[in-house]
Amino acid sequence: MPLESSARALKLNSNPCSSVVKILSLTFLALPLFLSAASPTPDWAKDVVWYQIFPERFANGDPSNDPTRASLDNPERVTAEWTVMDWESEWFERADWEQAMGGDFQSTLQHRRYGGDLQGVIDKLDYLKALGVTGIYFNPIFYANSLHKYDGNSFHHIDPHFGPDPEGDLALIAGESSNPRSWQWTAADKLFLKLLQEAKVRGIRVIIDGVWNHTGRDFFAFADIRTHFQKSRYARWYDIIEFDDPRTARNEFDYHGWYGFKSLPEFSNDPSGNNLAPGPKRYVFNASKRWMDPNGDGDPSDGIDGWRLDVAEEVPDGFWREWHAYIREINPDVFTSAEIWGPSADYLERTHFSSAMNYRGFAIPVKGWLIDGSITASDFAERLQAERDARSQEAALILQNLVDSHDTQRVASAIRNRNSWDRYKNADWFDYDDGERVYARTPGYDNGPPTAEGRRIWKMLALFQATYIGAPMIYYGTEVGMWSADDPEDRMPTWWHRMDGSIHDTYQTVLQLRHKHPALRRGDLTVLATRDDAQVFAFERRLNGERLVIVLNRGSGDATLGADYLDGLTLIYATDPAATSQRIPKLSGAVFGID
Repeated sequence: MPLESSARALKLNSNPCSSVVKILSLTFLALPLFLSAASPTPDWAKDVVWYQIFPERFANGDPSNDPTRASLDNPERVTAEWTVMDWESEWFERADWEQAMGGDFQSTLQHRRYGGDLQGVIDKLDYLKALGVTGIYFNPIFYANSLHKYDGNSFHHIDPHFGPDPEGDLALIAGESSNPRSWQWTAADKLFLKLLQEAKVRGIRVIIDGVWNHTGRDFFAFADIRTHFQKSRYARWYDIIEFDDPRTARNEFDYHGWYGFKSLPEFSNDPSGNNLAPGPKRYVFNASKRWMDPNGDGDPSDGIDGWRLDVAEEVPDGFWREWHAYIREINPDVFTSAEIWGPSADYLERTHFSSAMNYRGFAIPVKGWLIDGSITASDFAERLQAERDARSQEAALILQNLVDSHDTQRVASAIRNRNSWDRYKNADWFDYDDGERVYARTPGYDNGPPTAEGRRIWKMLALFQATYIGAPMIYYGTEVGMWSADDPEDRMPTWWHRMDGSIHDTYQTVLQLRHKHPALRRGDLTVLATRDDAQVFAFERRLNGERLVIVLNRGSGDATLGADYLDGLTLIYATDPAATSQRIPKLSGAVFGID
Protein backbone atom coordinates (compact mmCIF):
# COMPACT_ATOMS: atom_id res chain seq x y z
CA MET A 1 0.00 0.00 0.00
CA PRO A 2 1.70 3.25 -1.06
CA LEU A 3 2.10 5.76 1.72
CA GLU A 4 1.48 9.47 1.36
CA SER A 5 4.93 10.17 2.77
CA SER A 6 6.75 8.34 -0.02
CA ALA A 7 7.51 11.53 -1.91
CA ARG A 8 8.68 13.56 1.07
CA ALA A 9 12.39 14.18 1.34
CA LEU A 10 13.90 13.84 4.79
CA LYS A 11 15.87 16.74 6.15
CA LEU A 12 18.98 15.00 7.42
CA ASN A 13 20.84 18.00 8.74
CA SER A 14 22.90 17.84 11.91
CA ASN A 15 19.87 18.40 14.10
CA PRO A 16 16.47 18.28 12.37
CA CYS A 17 14.69 19.07 15.61
CA SER A 18 16.84 22.01 16.66
CA SER A 19 14.33 24.67 15.74
CA VAL A 20 11.30 22.96 17.19
CA VAL A 21 12.42 21.16 20.32
CA LYS A 22 10.11 21.85 23.20
CA ILE A 23 11.01 20.40 26.55
CA LEU A 24 7.95 18.90 28.14
CA SER A 25 7.22 20.52 31.46
CA LEU A 26 6.01 18.67 34.51
CA THR A 27 2.85 20.73 34.38
CA PHE A 28 2.17 19.55 30.85
CA LEU A 29 2.85 15.95 31.77
CA ALA A 30 0.27 16.13 34.53
CA LEU A 31 -2.56 17.10 32.16
CA PRO A 32 -5.39 14.60 31.57
CA LEU A 33 -4.11 13.70 28.11
CA PHE A 34 -6.00 10.43 28.11
CA LEU A 35 -9.09 12.36 26.99
CA SER A 36 -7.67 12.38 23.45
CA ALA A 37 -10.24 11.26 20.87
CA ALA A 38 -7.73 9.60 18.50
CA SER A 39 -8.66 6.03 17.64
CA PRO A 40 -6.51 3.32 19.22
CA THR A 41 -7.04 1.07 16.16
CA PRO A 42 -5.48 2.69 13.08
CA ASP A 43 -7.19 1.53 9.91
CA TRP A 44 -3.95 0.83 8.04
CA ALA A 45 -2.96 -1.83 10.57
CA LYS A 46 -5.69 -4.15 9.25
CA ASP A 47 -3.74 -4.66 6.04
CA VAL A 48 -0.27 -5.27 7.47
CA VAL A 49 1.87 -8.37 7.26
CA TRP A 50 4.45 -7.92 10.02
CA TYR A 51 8.03 -9.14 9.88
CA GLN A 52 10.08 -9.14 13.08
CA ILE A 53 13.77 -8.30 12.76
CA PHE A 54 16.44 -8.93 15.38
CA PRO A 55 18.89 -6.38 13.93
CA GLU A 56 22.27 -7.88 14.87
CA ARG A 57 21.35 -11.16 13.23
CA PHE A 58 19.36 -10.18 10.13
CA ALA A 59 21.94 -9.04 7.54
CA ASN A 60 25.40 -7.45 7.54
CA GLY A 61 25.30 -4.72 4.92
CA ASP A 62 28.39 -2.80 6.05
CA PRO A 63 31.30 -4.79 7.51
CA SER A 64 33.20 -1.55 8.21
CA ASN A 65 30.92 -0.83 11.20
CA ASP A 66 31.15 -4.30 12.74
CA PRO A 67 31.26 -4.44 16.55
CA THR A 68 34.64 -4.38 18.25
CA ARG A 69 35.78 -6.07 21.43
CA ALA A 70 35.57 -2.71 23.20
CA SER A 71 31.91 -2.37 22.22
CA LEU A 72 30.87 -5.53 24.09
CA ASP A 73 29.32 -5.53 27.52
CA ASN A 74 32.09 -6.60 29.90
CA PRO A 75 34.87 -6.70 27.27
CA GLU A 76 37.41 -7.42 30.01
CA ARG A 77 35.89 -10.88 30.28
CA VAL A 78 36.59 -11.64 26.62
CA THR A 79 39.92 -12.77 25.20
CA ALA A 80 41.99 -10.31 23.16
CA GLU A 81 41.65 -12.71 20.20
CA TRP A 82 37.92 -11.95 19.93
CA THR A 83 36.63 -11.35 16.40
CA VAL A 84 33.26 -10.97 14.70
CA MET A 85 31.82 -14.34 13.72
CA ASP A 86 31.68 -15.59 10.15
CA TRP A 87 28.03 -15.17 9.11
CA GLU A 88 27.84 -18.59 7.49
CA SER A 89 29.71 -20.50 10.20
CA GLU A 90 27.99 -23.45 11.83
CA TRP A 91 26.26 -22.34 15.03
CA PHE A 92 27.36 -25.25 17.19
CA GLU A 93 31.02 -24.95 16.16
CA ARG A 94 33.16 -22.71 18.38
CA ALA A 95 35.39 -20.03 16.87
CA ASP A 96 39.10 -19.99 17.71
CA TRP A 97 38.63 -17.22 20.28
CA GLU A 98 35.83 -19.18 21.95
CA GLN A 99 38.03 -22.25 22.23
CA ALA A 100 40.81 -20.08 23.69
CA MET A 101 38.43 -18.86 26.41
CA GLY A 102 37.60 -22.42 27.42
CA GLY A 103 34.41 -23.20 29.30
CA ASP A 104 31.44 -24.87 27.68
CA PHE A 105 29.67 -23.96 24.46
CA GLN A 106 27.04 -21.89 26.24
CA SER A 107 29.57 -19.73 28.09
CA THR A 108 30.62 -17.63 25.09
CA LEU A 109 27.40 -17.31 23.09
CA GLN A 110 26.43 -13.91 24.52
CA HIS A 111 29.82 -12.54 23.43
CA ARG A 112 29.21 -13.47 19.80
CA ARG A 113 28.56 -10.74 17.26
CA TYR A 114 27.81 -11.21 13.57
CA GLY A 115 27.61 -7.61 12.37
CA GLY A 116 23.97 -7.22 11.41
CA ASP A 117 23.15 -3.56 10.82
CA LEU A 118 20.69 -1.08 9.32
CA GLN A 119 22.35 -1.15 5.91
CA GLY A 120 21.70 -4.87 5.85
CA VAL A 121 17.99 -4.19 6.37
CA ILE A 122 17.96 -1.51 3.65
CA ASP A 123 19.60 -3.96 1.27
CA LYS A 124 16.85 -6.52 1.97
CA LEU A 125 13.82 -4.20 1.66
CA ASP A 126 13.09 -5.33 -1.89
CA TYR A 127 13.28 -8.94 -0.74
CA LEU A 128 10.79 -8.22 2.05
CA LYS A 129 8.41 -6.43 -0.30
CA ALA A 130 8.52 -9.36 -2.73
CA LEU A 131 7.82 -11.74 0.16
CA GLY A 132 4.64 -9.81 0.98
CA VAL A 133 5.82 -7.90 4.04
CA THR A 134 4.21 -4.51 4.62
CA GLY A 135 5.35 -3.83 8.18
CA ILE A 136 8.65 -4.29 10.05
CA TYR A 137 8.89 -4.67 13.80
CA PHE A 138 12.42 -4.05 15.04
CA ASN A 139 13.70 -5.53 18.25
CA PRO A 140 15.63 -2.81 20.14
CA ILE A 141 17.83 -0.67 17.93
CA PHE A 142 18.78 1.91 20.55
CA TYR A 143 22.34 2.29 21.79
CA ALA A 144 23.36 -0.57 24.09
CA ASN A 145 26.38 -2.80 24.55
CA SER A 146 24.52 -6.10 24.81
CA LEU A 147 23.44 -8.40 22.02
CA HIS A 148 19.73 -8.05 22.78
CA LYS A 149 19.79 -4.29 23.55
CA TYR A 150 16.96 -4.42 26.06
CA ASP A 151 19.44 -2.75 28.44
CA GLY A 152 19.69 0.58 26.64
CA ASN A 153 22.34 3.24 27.21
CA SER A 154 20.01 5.70 25.49
CA PHE A 155 16.53 5.83 23.98
CA HIS A 156 17.26 8.80 21.73
CA HIS A 157 20.10 7.29 19.69
CA ILE A 158 20.39 4.29 17.38
CA ASP A 159 23.21 1.95 18.32
CA PRO A 160 26.40 3.36 16.71
CA HIS A 161 27.44 -0.05 15.37
CA PHE A 162 24.20 -0.24 13.38
CA GLY A 163 25.36 2.83 11.43
CA PRO A 164 28.36 3.88 9.31
CA ASP A 165 30.47 5.82 11.84
CA PRO A 166 30.53 4.24 15.31
CA GLU A 167 33.48 6.25 16.66
CA GLY A 168 32.07 9.56 15.45
CA ASP A 169 28.66 8.74 16.91
CA LEU A 170 30.09 7.87 20.31
CA ALA A 171 31.94 11.19 20.39
CA LEU A 172 28.71 13.10 19.70
CA ILE A 173 26.76 11.13 22.31
CA ALA A 174 29.39 11.78 24.99
CA GLY A 175 28.58 15.49 25.04
CA GLU A 176 24.82 15.17 25.59
CA SER A 177 22.43 15.18 28.53
CA SER A 178 18.75 14.43 29.06
CA ASN A 179 17.95 17.88 27.65
CA PRO A 180 16.69 17.45 24.05
CA ARG A 181 18.43 20.67 23.07
CA SER A 182 21.73 18.83 23.48
CA TRP A 183 20.76 15.88 21.31
CA GLN A 184 22.58 15.51 17.99
CA TRP A 185 21.68 13.35 15.00
CA THR A 186 24.38 10.74 14.69
CA ALA A 187 25.31 8.88 11.51
CA ALA A 188 23.39 5.84 12.76
CA ASP A 189 20.34 8.01 13.55
CA LYS A 190 20.43 9.45 10.04
CA LEU A 191 20.77 6.04 8.46
CA PHE A 192 17.70 4.91 10.36
CA LEU A 193 15.78 7.90 8.99
CA LYS A 194 16.94 6.88 5.52
CA LEU A 195 15.70 3.36 6.22
CA LEU A 196 12.30 4.77 7.16
CA GLN A 197 12.18 6.71 3.90
CA GLU A 198 13.21 3.69 1.82
CA ALA A 199 10.65 1.50 3.60
CA LYS A 200 7.82 3.97 3.06
CA VAL A 201 8.61 4.22 -0.65
CA ARG A 202 8.00 0.46 -0.80
CA GLY A 203 4.78 0.62 1.21
CA ILE A 204 6.39 -0.87 4.34
CA ARG A 205 5.50 0.51 7.78
CA VAL A 206 8.02 0.45 10.65
CA ILE A 207 7.53 0.07 14.39
CA ILE A 208 10.30 -0.19 16.98
CA ASP A 209 10.74 -1.68 20.43
CA GLY A 210 10.33 0.64 23.40
CA VAL A 211 11.46 -0.41 26.88
CA TRP A 212 10.01 2.10 29.34
CA ASN A 213 10.35 -0.10 32.43
CA HIS A 214 14.13 -0.34 32.76
CA THR A 215 17.48 0.59 31.23
CA GLY A 216 21.03 -0.73 31.34
CA ARG A 217 23.58 0.23 33.98
CA ASP A 218 25.39 2.38 31.40
CA PHE A 219 22.29 4.40 30.58
CA PHE A 220 23.41 8.01 30.99
CA ALA A 221 21.15 8.71 33.98
CA PHE A 222 22.06 5.56 35.88
CA ALA A 223 25.74 5.99 35.06
CA ASP A 224 25.57 9.41 36.72
CA ILE A 225 23.92 7.89 39.80
CA ARG A 226 26.69 5.30 40.03
CA THR A 227 29.18 8.17 40.27
CA HIS A 228 27.30 10.78 42.32
CA PHE A 229 24.76 8.62 44.16
CA GLN A 230 22.13 10.70 46.00
CA LYS A 231 23.71 13.92 44.73
CA SER A 232 23.01 12.95 41.13
CA ARG A 233 20.44 15.04 39.29
CA TYR A 234 18.90 11.70 38.27
CA ALA A 235 18.73 10.25 41.80
CA ARG A 236 14.91 10.05 41.68
CA TRP A 237 14.75 8.43 38.25
CA TYR A 238 15.33 4.90 39.53
CA ASP A 239 13.89 2.62 42.16
CA ILE A 240 16.79 2.91 44.59
CA ILE A 241 16.80 0.71 47.70
CA GLU A 242 19.78 2.31 49.38
CA PHE A 243 22.56 4.72 48.46
CA ASP A 244 26.15 4.15 49.47
CA ASP A 245 27.21 5.50 52.85
CA PRO A 246 30.63 7.14 52.30
CA ARG A 247 31.41 6.74 56.03
CA THR A 248 31.68 2.97 55.67
CA ALA A 249 34.11 0.78 53.75
CA ARG A 250 31.28 -1.26 52.30
CA ASN A 251 29.37 -0.10 49.23
CA GLU A 252 25.72 -0.23 50.28
CA PHE A 253 24.37 1.02 46.94
CA ASP A 254 21.41 -1.14 45.92
CA TYR A 255 18.42 -0.83 43.61
CA HIS A 256 15.61 -2.81 42.05
CA GLY A 257 16.35 -4.52 38.74
CA TRP A 258 13.83 -6.10 36.40
CA TYR A 259 13.07 -9.58 37.74
CA GLY A 260 16.02 -9.16 40.07
CA PHE A 261 18.57 -8.65 37.30
CA LYS A 262 20.90 -5.90 38.45
CA SER A 263 21.98 -5.30 34.85
CA LEU A 264 18.45 -3.92 34.22
CA PRO A 265 17.77 -1.14 36.78
CA GLU A 266 14.11 -0.15 36.88
CA PHE A 267 12.72 3.34 36.59
CA SER A 268 10.88 4.57 39.68
CA ASN A 269 7.18 5.39 39.79
CA ASP A 270 5.62 8.55 41.11
CA PRO A 271 4.20 8.59 44.69
CA SER A 272 0.79 7.41 43.47
CA GLY A 273 2.31 4.30 41.92
CA ASN A 274 0.16 4.83 38.84
CA ASN A 275 2.70 6.67 36.69
CA LEU A 276 6.40 6.87 36.06
CA ALA A 277 8.40 9.37 38.08
CA PRO A 278 8.51 12.83 36.44
CA GLY A 279 12.13 12.60 35.28
CA PRO A 280 12.03 9.36 33.28
CA LYS A 281 8.51 10.15 32.09
CA ARG A 282 9.64 13.46 30.61
CA TYR A 283 12.60 11.77 28.97
CA VAL A 284 10.46 8.99 27.45
CA PHE A 285 8.00 11.54 26.07
CA ASN A 286 10.83 13.50 24.44
CA ALA A 287 12.45 10.38 23.00
CA SER A 288 9.08 9.20 21.65
CA LYS A 289 8.51 12.47 19.84
CA ARG A 290 12.02 12.44 18.38
CA TRP A 291 11.37 9.20 16.47
CA MET A 292 7.75 9.96 15.57
CA ASP A 293 8.40 13.41 14.05
CA PRO A 294 12.15 13.61 13.43
CA ASN A 295 12.27 17.00 11.76
CA GLY A 296 9.73 18.44 14.19
CA ASP A 297 7.54 20.08 11.56
CA GLY A 298 4.28 18.67 12.92
CA ASP A 299 4.01 16.16 10.06
CA PRO A 300 4.79 12.64 11.38
CA SER A 301 5.16 11.06 7.93
CA ASP A 302 8.96 11.12 8.22
CA GLY A 303 8.87 9.14 11.49
CA ILE A 304 8.13 5.66 12.71
CA ASP A 305 4.58 4.31 12.45
CA GLY A 306 4.39 2.94 15.96
CA TRP A 307 5.83 1.06 18.89
CA ARG A 308 6.01 -2.41 20.36
CA LEU A 309 6.32 -2.03 24.14
CA ASP A 310 8.34 -4.50 26.16
CA VAL A 311 7.07 -5.87 29.50
CA ALA A 312 4.12 -3.51 29.20
CA GLU A 313 2.31 -4.84 32.26
CA GLU A 314 5.19 -3.78 34.49
CA VAL A 315 4.73 -0.10 33.65
CA PRO A 316 1.88 1.73 35.47
CA ASP A 317 -1.45 1.94 33.66
CA GLY A 318 -1.67 5.68 34.23
CA PHE A 319 1.55 6.24 32.34
CA TRP A 320 0.30 4.27 29.36
CA ARG A 321 -2.92 6.26 29.15
CA GLU A 322 -1.04 9.54 29.29
CA TRP A 323 1.67 8.42 26.90
CA HIS A 324 -0.86 7.14 24.36
CA ALA A 325 -2.75 10.40 24.42
CA TYR A 326 0.51 12.29 23.86
CA ILE A 327 1.77 10.21 20.94
CA ARG A 328 -1.69 10.27 19.30
CA GLU A 329 -1.47 14.04 19.34
CA ILE A 330 1.74 13.66 17.33
CA ASN A 331 0.28 11.02 15.00
CA PRO A 332 -3.41 10.06 15.33
CA ASP A 333 -2.71 6.90 13.28
CA VAL A 334 0.11 5.59 15.45
CA PHE A 335 0.07 1.85 16.18
CA THR A 336 1.11 0.42 19.55
CA SER A 337 1.46 -3.22 20.53
CA ALA A 338 1.92 -4.54 24.06
CA GLU A 339 3.97 -7.59 24.97
CA ILE A 340 1.22 -9.60 26.66
CA TRP A 341 1.48 -13.36 27.09
CA GLY A 342 -1.91 -13.92 28.71
CA PRO A 343 -5.40 -12.65 27.82
CA SER A 344 -5.00 -9.10 26.56
CA ALA A 345 -8.45 -7.63 25.84
CA ASP A 346 -9.09 -5.98 29.21
CA TYR A 347 -5.54 -4.71 29.45
CA LEU A 348 -5.65 -3.06 26.02
CA GLU A 349 -8.90 -1.32 26.84
CA ARG A 350 -7.57 -0.11 30.20
CA THR A 351 -4.27 1.21 28.87
CA HIS A 352 -5.33 2.34 25.38
CA PHE A 353 -2.91 0.14 23.43
CA SER A 354 -3.87 -0.57 19.83
CA SER A 355 -2.88 -4.21 19.84
CA ALA A 356 -0.86 -6.97 21.46
CA MET A 357 1.40 -9.82 20.49
CA ASN A 358 -1.30 -12.45 20.25
CA TYR A 359 0.26 -15.31 22.18
CA ARG A 360 -2.89 -16.34 24.02
CA GLY A 361 -5.34 -15.97 21.16
CA PHE A 362 -3.17 -17.41 18.40
CA ALA A 363 0.29 -18.85 19.14
CA ILE A 364 -0.75 -21.07 22.05
CA PRO A 365 -3.87 -22.58 20.41
CA VAL A 366 -1.81 -23.16 17.24
CA LYS A 367 0.74 -25.04 19.34
CA GLY A 368 -1.97 -27.25 20.83
CA TRP A 369 -3.78 -28.21 17.64
CA LEU A 370 -1.90 -27.43 14.44
CA ILE A 371 1.55 -28.31 15.79
CA ASP A 372 1.01 -30.92 18.50
CA GLY A 373 -2.38 -32.31 17.48
CA SER A 374 -3.10 -32.80 21.18
CA ILE A 375 -6.56 -31.20 21.24
CA THR A 376 -9.57 -31.62 19.01
CA ALA A 377 -10.62 -29.27 16.27
CA SER A 378 -13.55 -28.22 18.48
CA ASP A 379 -11.25 -27.37 21.37
CA PHE A 380 -9.07 -25.37 18.99
CA ALA A 381 -12.09 -23.44 17.71
CA GLU A 382 -13.29 -22.71 21.25
CA ARG A 383 -9.91 -21.36 22.34
CA LEU A 384 -9.74 -19.06 19.33
CA GLN A 385 -13.30 -17.88 19.83
CA ALA A 386 -12.78 -17.08 23.51
CA GLU A 387 -10.14 -14.51 22.62
CA ARG A 388 -12.11 -13.15 19.64
CA ASP A 389 -15.25 -12.69 21.72
CA ALA A 390 -13.32 -10.76 24.38
CA ARG A 391 -12.76 -7.79 22.06
CA SER A 392 -14.33 -5.87 19.21
CA GLN A 393 -14.00 -6.86 15.57
CA GLU A 394 -11.88 -3.75 14.96
CA ALA A 395 -9.45 -4.76 17.68
CA ALA A 396 -9.27 -8.39 16.52
CA LEU A 397 -8.36 -7.35 12.99
CA ILE A 398 -5.06 -5.78 14.09
CA LEU A 399 -3.77 -8.24 16.69
CA GLN A 400 -0.25 -9.44 15.85
CA ASN A 401 -0.66 -13.14 15.12
CA LEU A 402 2.73 -14.69 15.75
CA VAL A 403 3.84 -18.26 16.28
CA ASP A 404 7.52 -17.71 17.08
CA SER A 405 9.67 -14.77 18.18
CA HIS A 406 12.97 -13.83 19.80
CA ASP A 407 11.56 -15.23 23.06
CA THR A 408 10.54 -18.70 21.82
CA GLN A 409 11.78 -21.70 19.92
CA ARG A 410 11.26 -21.39 16.20
CA VAL A 411 8.13 -22.87 14.69
CA ALA A 412 10.08 -25.54 12.79
CA SER A 413 11.64 -26.80 16.02
CA ALA A 414 8.30 -26.76 17.81
CA ILE A 415 7.05 -29.03 15.04
CA ARG A 416 10.11 -31.28 15.25
CA ASN A 417 9.65 -31.68 19.02
CA ARG A 418 5.88 -32.15 19.05
CA ASN A 419 6.32 -35.77 20.19
CA SER A 420 9.48 -35.39 22.29
CA TRP A 421 7.67 -35.80 25.62
CA ASP A 422 4.84 -38.02 26.79
CA ARG A 423 2.98 -35.36 28.74
CA TYR A 424 2.87 -31.60 29.21
CA LYS A 425 4.25 -29.77 32.21
CA ASN A 426 1.75 -26.96 31.53
CA ALA A 427 -1.20 -28.44 29.68
CA ASP A 428 -3.08 -25.15 29.34
CA TRP A 429 -0.15 -23.67 27.41
CA PHE A 430 0.88 -26.93 25.71
CA ASP A 431 4.38 -26.17 27.04
CA TYR A 432 4.48 -23.37 24.47
CA ASP A 433 7.45 -21.63 26.08
CA ASP A 434 8.23 -23.87 29.04
CA GLY A 435 11.86 -23.40 30.01
CA GLU A 436 12.72 -27.10 30.16
CA ARG A 437 10.94 -28.04 26.94
CA VAL A 438 12.27 -25.46 24.49
CA TYR A 439 16.04 -25.33 25.07
CA ALA A 440 18.70 -26.96 22.93
CA ARG A 441 20.52 -28.56 25.83
CA THR A 442 17.48 -30.13 27.49
CA PRO A 443 17.82 -33.94 27.42
CA GLY A 444 15.41 -35.25 24.81
CA TYR A 445 15.22 -32.01 22.81
CA ASP A 446 15.75 -32.63 19.09
CA ASN A 447 17.79 -29.90 17.39
CA GLY A 448 17.15 -31.23 13.88
CA PRO A 449 14.79 -30.00 11.14
CA PRO A 450 11.19 -31.14 10.71
CA THR A 451 10.56 -34.40 8.91
CA ALA A 452 8.60 -34.54 5.66
CA GLU A 453 5.42 -34.89 7.72
CA GLY A 454 6.46 -31.95 9.86
CA ARG A 455 7.00 -29.82 6.79
CA ARG A 456 3.39 -30.47 5.80
CA ILE A 457 2.30 -29.12 9.18
CA TRP A 458 4.60 -26.11 8.70
CA LYS A 459 3.00 -25.20 5.37
CA MET A 460 -0.50 -25.67 6.77
CA LEU A 461 0.41 -23.39 9.67
CA ALA A 462 1.68 -20.70 7.28
CA LEU A 463 -1.64 -20.84 5.43
CA PHE A 464 -3.62 -20.48 8.64
CA GLN A 465 -1.48 -17.55 9.77
CA ALA A 466 -2.18 -15.77 6.48
CA THR A 467 -5.94 -16.39 6.46
CA TYR A 468 -7.05 -16.07 10.10
CA ILE A 469 -8.41 -12.81 11.51
CA GLY A 470 -5.61 -10.52 12.64
CA ALA A 471 -2.26 -9.47 11.19
CA PRO A 472 0.31 -12.22 10.50
CA MET A 473 3.71 -11.65 12.13
CA ILE A 474 6.63 -13.64 10.76
CA TYR A 475 9.87 -13.96 12.74
CA TYR A 476 12.93 -13.26 10.61
CA GLY A 477 14.26 -16.38 8.93
CA THR A 478 11.18 -18.53 9.48
CA GLU A 479 10.32 -18.09 5.82
CA VAL A 480 13.78 -19.22 4.68
CA GLY A 481 13.47 -22.47 6.61
CA MET A 482 15.34 -21.77 9.85
CA TRP A 483 14.88 -24.04 12.86
CA SER A 484 16.21 -23.64 16.39
CA ALA A 485 15.49 -23.96 20.08
CA ASP A 486 14.73 -20.94 22.27
CA ASP A 487 17.19 -18.16 23.16
CA PRO A 488 20.06 -18.05 22.29
CA GLU A 489 19.58 -20.43 19.35
CA ASP A 490 16.52 -18.54 18.10
CA ARG A 491 18.81 -15.56 17.43
CA MET A 492 21.08 -17.22 14.88
CA PRO A 493 22.14 -15.15 11.85
CA THR A 494 19.72 -15.52 8.94
CA TRP A 495 20.38 -18.51 6.71
CA TRP A 496 20.62 -16.52 3.48
CA HIS A 497 23.15 -19.07 2.24
CA ARG A 498 20.88 -22.09 2.74
CA MET A 499 17.37 -20.92 1.92
CA ASP A 500 14.64 -23.55 1.77
CA GLY A 501 12.95 -22.69 -1.51
CA SER A 502 9.81 -24.71 -0.84
CA ILE A 503 9.12 -23.14 2.55
CA HIS A 504 9.93 -19.66 1.23
CA ASP A 505 7.58 -20.09 -1.72
CA THR A 506 4.79 -21.23 0.60
CA TYR A 507 5.07 -18.13 2.76
CA GLN A 508 5.33 -15.85 -0.25
CA THR A 509 2.29 -17.43 -1.89
CA VAL A 510 0.01 -17.34 1.15
CA LEU A 511 1.00 -13.77 2.02
CA GLN A 512 0.30 -12.62 -1.53
CA LEU A 513 -3.02 -14.45 -1.31
CA ARG A 514 -3.82 -12.36 1.76
CA HIS A 515 -2.99 -9.14 -0.08
CA LYS A 516 -5.09 -10.16 -3.08
CA HIS A 517 -8.26 -10.83 -1.09
CA PRO A 518 -9.57 -8.02 1.16
CA ALA A 519 -11.79 -10.50 2.99
CA LEU A 520 -8.69 -12.15 4.45
CA ARG A 521 -7.54 -8.82 5.89
CA ARG A 522 -10.79 -7.13 6.88
CA GLY A 523 -13.58 -9.66 6.63
CA ASP A 524 -15.77 -11.31 9.26
CA LEU A 525 -14.84 -14.78 10.43
CA THR A 526 -17.31 -17.62 10.89
CA VAL A 527 -16.41 -21.17 11.90
CA LEU A 528 -18.18 -23.53 9.51
CA ALA A 529 -17.18 -26.98 10.70
CA THR A 530 -15.13 -28.81 13.32
CA ARG A 531 -14.88 -32.54 12.68
CA ASP A 532 -13.11 -34.00 15.67
CA ASP A 533 -12.94 -37.55 14.32
CA ALA A 534 -11.01 -36.38 11.25
CA GLN A 535 -9.38 -33.31 12.89
CA VAL A 536 -10.81 -30.94 10.27
CA PHE A 537 -11.39 -27.24 10.91
CA ALA A 538 -13.16 -25.05 8.36
CA PHE A 539 -13.89 -21.35 8.55
CA GLU A 540 -15.10 -18.55 6.35
CA ARG A 541 -13.85 -15.01 5.74
CA ARG A 542 -16.46 -12.71 4.23
CA LEU A 543 -16.39 -9.05 3.21
CA ASN A 544 -19.08 -7.37 1.13
CA GLY A 545 -19.57 -9.74 -1.82
CA GLU A 546 -16.34 -11.67 -1.35
CA ARG A 547 -16.38 -15.04 0.40
CA LEU A 548 -13.51 -17.45 1.00
CA VAL A 549 -13.53 -20.77 2.82
CA ILE A 550 -10.40 -22.23 4.40
CA VAL A 551 -10.25 -25.92 5.29
CA LEU A 552 -7.46 -27.38 7.42
CA ASN A 553 -6.93 -31.12 7.82
CA ARG A 554 -4.77 -31.89 10.86
CA GLY A 555 -5.76 -35.54 10.71
CA SER A 556 -3.63 -38.56 9.85
CA GLY A 557 -5.71 -39.43 6.79
CA ASP A 558 -7.31 -37.71 3.84
CA ALA A 559 -10.53 -35.84 4.59
CA THR A 560 -13.56 -36.12 2.32
CA LEU A 561 -15.42 -32.90 1.62
CA GLY A 562 -18.93 -32.44 0.35
CA ALA A 563 -20.40 -29.85 2.66
CA ASP A 564 -22.75 -27.25 1.24
CA TYR A 565 -20.51 -24.45 2.47
CA LEU A 566 -18.35 -25.07 -0.63
CA ASP A 567 -21.24 -24.67 -3.09
CA GLY A 568 -20.33 -22.25 -5.86
CA LEU A 569 -16.67 -22.07 -4.82
CA THR A 570 -13.59 -23.48 -6.50
CA LEU A 571 -10.17 -24.40 -5.18
CA ILE A 572 -7.82 -21.42 -5.45
CA TYR A 573 -4.86 -22.59 -3.35
CA ALA A 574 -3.74 -25.67 -1.44
CA THR A 575 -0.57 -26.56 0.42
CA ASP A 576 -0.77 -30.03 -1.22
CA PRO A 577 -1.34 -30.02 -5.00
CA ALA A 578 -3.37 -33.23 -4.67
CA ALA A 579 -6.19 -31.34 -2.92
CA THR A 580 -9.55 -31.04 -4.67
CA SER A 581 -12.99 -29.75 -3.83
CA GLN A 582 -13.88 -33.27 -2.72
CA ARG A 583 -10.78 -34.33 -0.79
CA ILE A 584 -8.10 -32.66 1.35
CA PRO A 585 -4.95 -34.74 1.93
CA LYS A 586 -3.72 -35.27 5.48
CA LEU A 587 -1.80 -32.47 7.18
CA SER A 588 -2.69 -29.87 4.58
CA GLY A 589 -4.92 -26.88 4.01
CA ALA A 590 -6.84 -25.35 1.15
CA VAL A 591 -8.61 -22.12 0.25
CA PHE A 592 -11.82 -22.04 -1.78
CA GLY A 593 -13.38 -19.01 -3.39
CA ILE A 594 -14.17 -17.33 -6.67
CA ASP A 595 -10.80 -16.37 -8.09
